[in-house]
Amino acid sequence: MQILVLGSGVIGTTVAYYLARDGHEVTVLERQNAPAMETSYANAGEVSPGYSAPWAGPGVPMKAIKWLLMRHSPLVIRPMLDPAMWRWGLAMLRNCTQARYEINKGRMVRLAEYSRDCLQQLRRDTGIRYDERALGTLQLFRTQQQLDGAAKDIEVLKAHGVPYQLLDRIGCVQYEPALAVVHHKFVGGLRLPGDETGDCFKFTQALARLAEAKGARFRFGVDITDIARDAQGVTAVHTNVGPFHAERYVLALGSYSPRLLAPLGIRLPVYPVKGFSITVPIFDAAMAPESTVMDETFKVAVTRLGDRIRVGGTAQLSGYDLQLNDRRRDTLEHVVTDLFPQAGSVQGAEFWTGLRPMTPDGTPLLGATPIPRLLLATGHGTLGWTMAAGTGRVMADLIAGRAPEIDMEGLGLGRYGAS
Repeated sequence: MQILVLGSGVIGTTVAYYLARDGHEVTVLERQNAPAMETSYANAGEVSPGYSAPWAGPGVPMKAIKWLLMRHSPLVIRPMLDPAMWRWGLAMLRNCTQARYEINKGRMVRLAEYSRDCLQQLRRDTGIRYDERALGTLQLFRTQQQLDGAAKDIEVLKAHGVPYQLLDRIGCVQYEPALAVVHHKFVGGLRLPGDETGDCFKFTQALARLAEAKGARFRFGVDITDIARDAQGVTAVHTNVGPFHAERYVLALGSYSPRLLAPLGIRLPVYPVKGFSITVPIFDAAMAPESTVMDETFKVAVTRLGDRIRVGGTAQLSGYDLQLNDRRRDTLEHVVTDLFPQAGSVQGAEFWTGLRPMTPDGTPLLGATPIPRLLLATGHGTLGWTMAAGTGRVMADLIAGRAPEIDMEGLGLGRYGAS
């Protein structure tokens, strides 16, 4: 079957790989000059099924007010005359109940756990390497209130069979020895031993080469202008280099997916949430993190990637703005120097920003749309890297007419009333 994949971030590239592995004739369209040059370029580096959770939850509205008043705030809102922003925000607020949180987290964990297993199988099948480590995630609590609040997440983890360890200070230092010098700054942590880490950019570029070896074609420097359709479904994708035709079309353009669907009458519930990262060269490996430490206070992840530390975080609602902001960098530098003061020098760090494609309930949008021949693989938010391999497998199964290996309930556009 001829299949056109729109976008070569980690999601689009992984979908292309699994489709090419199935023997399809796959073409990937990408406006950049290589895969993973936008949101997948310098994310936090976590493959974290255990930490998969929606941002919308009980108490979040009050927490958001507190965050907005913090010097190193994990949340920044730039009010705009953008109806899409306000619709998305209201829909997120409707998901801030305990009942919705448990449903949404359950859906996310289901896909994320499956995806981690698919990623492990992919490593065994291909030998792909990307500075990967399988040493878990440590969610670090600076206050007793945060530690006590972990009970709600633990109940969901138990329900889905996700392993975890609730640790005191000594237990945290056992898994992250470099924290010993700052042990007085936290009270405990929640360790998720099944989580992994790795460089999403290295993975995506390597997987694109593997996909090409299986026959996939990547067309770079291609700007997509619109999608054409008739009564039978999509007929073409128009670009700056001419139209492209296929039998199936997979939309994997992250935050930019809604812009292509709006003229077709589909209001996609995805909005860009801007994130930032710095990449710090390690000077003293013994004083660097072993895996990922998630600072619960600032919502910042500090991750070991080979001889570098990736520090990622902040949620900024400001539309499609991609300007770097030194105040966001200050927050990232504060966290890494506060927890790992002797690991490296932030002066030599690379500063980056990208747009996370967020849905109001945190769960991505996979599968069919109301338009025949057009499928979605978008809306993964901060978890595109975590959910990529599972998404690729699911999309390949759906296109082949196979039943996916996981329950697809609640993972499609249908949960928003579209079919």
